[in-house]
Amino acid sequence: MARKPKKPEPRIVTAGSVNPRRRPKEGPAGLYDPTNPRHRWDRPLQAPGHMQVDFEERVDFRRLHEYRLGRVRKALARSGLGALLVFDQHNIRYISSTVIGEWARDKLTRWCLLTGNGEPYVWDFGSAARHHRLYAPWLPTNHCLAGLVGLRGAVSPKAGLFEAAAKEIKDILTREGVAKMPLGIDVVEPPFLFALQKLGIEVRDGQQVMLDARQIKSQDEITLLNMACAMVDGVYQDIYEALKPGVRENEIVALATKRLYEMGSDCVEAINSISGERCSPHPHNFTDRIIRPGDQAFFDIIQSFVGYRTCYYRTINVGRATPAQVDAYRKAREWMDRAIALLKPGVATDRIAAAFPKAQEIEFESEMAAFGLNFCHGLGLGLHERPIISRLNSFDDPMELQAGMVFAVETYCPAKDGISAARIEEEVVLTPNGAKIITLFPAEELPIANKY
Repeated sequence: MARKPKKPEPRIVTAGSVNPRRRPKEGPAGLYDPTNPRHRWDRPLQAPGHMQVDFEERVDFRRLHEYRLGRVRKALARSGLGALLVFDQHNIRYISSTVIGEWARDKLTRWCLLTGNGEPYVWDFGSAARHHRLYAPWLPTNHCLAGLVGLRGAVSPKAGLFEAAAKEIKDILTREGVAKMPLGIDVVEPPFLFALQKLGIEVRDGQQVMLDARQIKSQDEITLLNMACAMVDGVYQDIYEALKPGVRENEIVALATKRLYEMGSDCVEAINSISGERCSPHPHNFTDRIIRPGDQAFFDIIQSFVGYRTCYYRTINVGRATPAQVDAYRKAREWMDRAIALLKPGVATDRIAAAFPKAQEIEFESEMAAFGLNFCHGLGLGLHERPIISRLNSFDDPMELQAGMVFAVETYCPAKDGISAARIEEEVVLTPNGAKIITLFPAEELPIANKY
């Protein structure tokens, strides 16, 4: 009779049984640094699908949170401030990875506190605070608090809510050992500021600290920005096909807005839709104007995916183009290409600004009057981050470009016919080797939709 096989016994490993020659000779190169952006410049920039999957890495949201919070901690440590109190939605999201509806963007009714020694505190509508306690485990549950102050003055300061909120903040600052240090604030309702000062808190500008933190994007942030651009690439194809006589500017806005929300946009902040005689000067809006044959039209799509924004202009002619319209587009493209060619780490922004045309070249009397037409602006959770590069500010306050910055490059040229104008915008990621364009709908030459 065959003997039953013996059951395998677990192997017990003792210190004496370990072969020291098989041990690794060195430990890890260093401790985990959450502020390492983990750029992969040797690889193409990702624009993956929107779903999370188990077979490839896309966006790691916990790593994203740790990076953003780590960047703020470092900026705060350098600033001489004891804490940051922020009301701007983008700053709150950057620090705490919490967000509520777009309606709250301008209400100043949420705030977030980060001391140099602690974890973020978030004050929100009571039900939203309870939601954060359930669904945001990266925040201590007792740091997600109900709060309300003025709703931009709708609640009178006489109700005493500002004083109560200021005392709550002062108590936390005292408990965490930073009450005698200055407090940085980004934007605030004046009664809140007065209540903090009444308690002896020295208030300083905290927005500059936040923008310092936000200017270098991690690999996860760059991926989200690229995914947002891919959405707009597709919307411009829809606009190109729909752009014909009889359609109205607002119908193009409706088409784009619907398509973006279908693709997963979390906020369509604004869409400029401008055609015909409205192109010059640039009005920065849309109307119900009916588009006509031969119109030059340009559009700007400002939307966000998981908070990360696009600012993406394209000019498209309807049916045909005149020599004046083609010439304006050619100039706008030349200015664009000239600026992008200079974008490299280590280059100062005053050099980039010098590549843009002077205000008088586009028929404006001063750089202040022409601001916003030929310039660069940083992109991220906010529409306007660092760097801002223009002839208005960069000669007096230049800064050095760094790899990992993401920004939009905009050009504008009015046509000689007095009504048309060309407007182009490219979003770029600054790599060690220069600028990488991530806005891919064709713009090298003037596109003509439904050509006759």
